[in-house]
Amino acid sequence: MQQRRAGRHIPGTAVIAGWPTGSVARVTEQPFVIVGGGLAGAKGAEALRDQGYDGPLVLIGDEPDRPYERPPLSKGYLLGNDERDSAFVHDAGWYAEHDVDLRLGATVVEIDTRTRTVVLDDGGTVRYAKLLLATGSSPRRLSIPGADAAGVHYLRRLPDSDAIKSTLASVRRLLVVGGGWIGLEVTAAARAAGVEVTIVEAQELPLLGPLGPELARVFADLHVEHGVTLRTGVGIERFTVDGDRVSGAVLADGSHIEADAVVVGVGAAPNLQLAAAAGLRVHSGVVTDARLQSSDPDIVVAGDIAEADHPLLGPGIRVEHWANALNQPAVAASTMLGGDAVYDELPYFYTDQYDLGMEFHGLVTPDNYDDVVYRGDVAAREFIAFWLREGKVVAGMNVNVWDVDGPIKALIRSGERVDVARLADTGVPLEEIAGG
Repeated sequence: MQQRRAGRHIPGTAVIAGWPTGSVARVTEQPFVIVGGGLAGAKGAEALRDQGYDGPLVLIGDEPDRPYERPPLSKGYLLGNDERDSAFVHDAGWYAEHDVDLRLGATVVEIDTRTRTVVLDDGGTVRYAKLLLATGSSPRRLSIPGADAAGVHYLRRLPDSDAIKSTLASVRRLLVVGGGWIGLEVTAAARAAGVEVTIVEAQELPLLGPLGPELARVFADLHVEHGVTLRTGVGIERFTVDGDRVSGAVLADGSHIEADAVVVGVGAAPNLQLAAAAGLRVHSGVVTDARLQSSDPDIVVAGDIAEADHPLLGPGIRVEHWANALNQPAVAASTMLGGDAVYDELPYFYTDQYDLGMEFHGLVTPDNYDDVVYRGDVAAREFIAFWLREGKVVAGMNVNVWDVDGPIKALIRSGERVDVARLADTGVPLEEIAGG
C-alpha cells in the first residue's frame, strides 16, 4: 500500500517469530477455506502462500468485486486523489497466479463444524481442513422515519463510495449523522468539493470515544474552522422527505436542518451471525487466544470480528482498524499451519482531514488513562499527544509530525514510567525518554 503522506509509517506484513518456515507439504485434499472477501481475507490467502502452504485454497466473498481496502473509500478515492483500482489488495491476476479459488458474489449461510463444511446461499457446499473467518462489519443503520428515503447513504463498500462521490458532485447541502472517523472524513471530502456540511453528533464532541475530550476538541475545532456547522449533544428524531427523497432532518430538540443528501456514520457492528450459529464462543466479537484461534481448533479469526487475547493489552481486545485486517491474517495463517506466532501488534489507525494528517498507536478508553501530555505546537496542529496512566504511556498520536512511530510504540511497550517534563520537551529525543 502506498503511503498517503510523506513520513507516514504504513505498517505492513512482516516475518513474525513463530511462523512456520520452509515449504509446507500438502497434508490433506480438503482445502483451507477463507470466508470473507475483504482485506483480511485477501491477506490471509497471501500469508498462507508466503508461509509455504501449497494445498488447495478457497476464498469466498459476498461482493462482486475482488478484495479491496476500505480506507480509500473515505479518503483518497472519495477525495478524487486516487484511482478506483488503487483500493484493490491484489492485481486481478494474482489469485489465479497463486492458485487461489476466488469465489465472488457468494454468501456463506452456515458453517457446520461437525462435518467441517461451509454452506453457500445457492445450496452449494465446500469442505474445509482449516477455516479462516474474516466476515468484517456492517454499518449500523438508523431505524427512524425517513431512513429509507433516497439520498440517505451509508459507507462501507465500493459502490457506497461511488454513490457518495457522485452525490458530492451534485448537491449543495449535506447532513452527516455521526462524528466518528467515517463522518469526519466524508465531511472533509464534501468541503473539498464545495458542499455545505452540517454534522449532527449525539455526544458532546466528535471522536469522544476513541480520543477522549482533550483531543476530540482538536478535531471539532478543525472542522468548524473549515466552515462546518457542528451540532453536538443532540440526536436525530426523523428525516424529512420530499416525494421519495430526503430533504433534511428534525432533531430531538425540535430544530430542523435542510439537506439535499445525508451520510450516516454511526458505527459498525461485527458480522458475528455465522460464528454464533456455528457454536463458536462469541462476546463482543469471536473470542480467540493470542494465536487468533477460536474455540474450535479448526477455525481461526482475523479482522473486525476478532476479540483476541493480547500479550500486552490483555484479554478480549477487539478494534475495528484497518491495520488489524492487514496484519492479523499472517498470525492466523501461522496458526492454521501449526505455528505458534501470536498477534501482539499495537492498535494503529490514521486519518487525513484537510491539512491535518494523523497516526495513532495504542488504545484509549474512558478509564485507562489519567493524564494527557502534549509535545509540540497544538495550536498549529503539529504535535504529539501522549495518554498516560500512572505515569506510563498507553497511547500516542502524532499530528503532522512524522517518522516517530518507532519511539512512540517503544514507549507504550516498555511499560515504564516516564518523566513528563522530558516527554513534553521537543528538545529531548523521544528515544531517550523512559524510566522517569
